[in-house]
Amino acid sequence: MNKKETAKELVDVKRIDSLYNRVSSYIDQARSHVQHTIDVSMVKTYWLIGQEIIEEEQFGSEKSEYGKAILKGLSARLQRKYKKGFSVDLLEKIRKFYLIFQLDNQKSATLSRKSVLFVVPNLSWSHYVELIKVTRPQARQFYTLEASKNNWNVRELRRQVSSFLFERLSKSKSKKEMLEMVYKGHEINTPEDAIKEPLVLDFLGAPEPRELSETNLETALINNLEEFLRELGKGFAFMGRQRRITFDNDHYYADLVMYHVILKCYVIIDLKTHKVTHADLGQMQLYVNYFDQEIKMHNDNPTIGLILCTQKSAAMVKYLLGEKAKQIFASTYQFHLPTEEELEAQLKREIQQIEHQLKEKKEAEEDPVL
Repeated sequence: MNKKETAKELVDVKRIDSLYNRVSSYIDQARSHVQHTIDVSMVKTYWLIGQEIIEEEQFGSEKSEYGKAILKGLSARLQRKYKKGFSVDLLEKIRKFYLIFQLDNQKSATLSRKSVLFVVPNLSWSHYVELIKVTRPQARQFYTLEASKNNWNVRELRRQVSSFLFERLSKSKSKKEMLEMVYKGHEINTPEDAIKEPLVLDFLGAPEPRELSETNLETALINNLEEFLRELGKGFAFMGRQRRITFDNDHYYADLVMYHVILKCYVIIDLKTHKVTHADLGQMQLYVNYFDQEIKMHNDNPTIGLILCTQKSAAMVKYLLGEKAKQIFASTYQFHLPTEEELEAQLKREIQQIEHQLKEKKEAEEDPVL
């Protein structure tokens, strides 16, 4: 084979590769579009089937027994025609889907004064199977909206529901703020909006904090960076680890440095395997001041400091940091999915801390030290 033939063959291979890549992309897009169309059509079809079942049930004198008989009879006939699928269990899910989202639609229209579509275009039937398991209507509306906005797959939706994301984000909000979150989704306008409490690090499969060093915890988070960023929430971008800060030949190291693209600011994360101390807060204040003065650009907002710890003290943060408490936060973390009881207990502890602070403040005003 001469040089001209070899060159021509190389050119042909490159052209074929280029053609192959373009054609493949068209096929992949078409298949994705077809799958999306199938998913949307299936959800709409199941909605209509659920509507027919519910409306038929309304004619039954004894609703419970009549409803069971309808599902059994309908399932038998559909399976004879379509050979597979349409079990009684599936029809029950379809019935529940229509019933739940019909009610949610009515409540949403009442609360927000505008109609809410019962089908979100980019959610599949598998998403709705998970959503109908959520018993609280407000939480269900929130997860539906967030799953759509963030393109959660079914696995991620299941994890966010299991980790009580709605409860963790809403427990410090007023009723008005919570309703806004339900019908608008999780919007981040202030540093407080970006902080979750607690952070759930179940994806690490780690032991209890006392059995894990801070170095090992940091390494584990880096090794699972995608899951960690997802748990931190929208807007976080990883910038680096062990960022050195030097003062008078003394070296300090910030564990993790992030940038929040929505708040437009640096976020310094320090990892602790113990209860937060005044030394931890003082060190974080040092990091935040350094970044604000030496690192951030003129168009960046003030740096946020986040100490991840096993226990925190809201009073310590408030009295030690003063105005800086608006920039520096302590948030707890745990290695297992929380239960509702754990979240309720944590909320009660925080309320008690706030009440105790208010009581101390009132006593100090009534009996000042001369």
